[in-house]
Amino acid sequence: MRYKVRLRVLSSFDETDETSGTLVCDEEEIMESKVVSGVAYSRDEAKITLFTIDDRPGIAAAIFGPLADAGVNVDMIVQNISEKDYDEAHSGAVTDMTFSCPVDQVKLAKKAMEEAKAAGKIAYDELIVDTDVSKVSVVGIGMRSHAGVAAKMFKALSAENVNIKVISTSEIKISVLIDRKYMELAVQTLHDAFELEKSV
Repeated sequence: MRYKVRLRVLSSFDETDETSGTLVCDEEEIMESKVVSGVAYSRDEAKITLFTIDDRPGIAAAIFGPLADAGVNVDMIVQNISEKDYDEAHSGAVTDMTFSCPVDQVKLAKKAMEEAKAAGKIAYDELIVDTDVSKVSVVGIGMRSHAGVAAKMFKALSAENVNIKVISTSEIKISVLIDRKYMELAVQTLHDAFELEKSV
């Protein structure tokens, strides 16, 4: 719509009110009328954590560069709070790095990290893989102008005893990693919580 003028087409034969007829408006206005417009999921995800890596400039590039070169499709990324460490393997502050990727790319990811460690590009104490997780997301353009979406999502999942392992947010999406066995329950719970069965 060039000028974004809202129109409502009504019947001349029936009594009408403010909800009657067909509303013609800009697509973005329709999307923003619902804070959350959908729930998405990815069933076969994996969570990989590198424990006790050096917390220094360039460490993220040193980790995710080899992963990219190996063709690993990294999705959610979380870095923990830095801590001091005084062992011989680490010169100062250390942290943990967690990321997700498709479960069928875990072998590629592990190989890339092991090779980077062997080459001295990164150092970590342990690499732990969880291949029994799924990603569930709530999506909606209306999120950017409404507070409380994350709280509502987390409260709904908590009520069903669904534990959240990783959280990632953007302007129009909130994603969580959860145990795969709870994926269908989480999707239905969020669908109900945000009343997605109702029309716009």
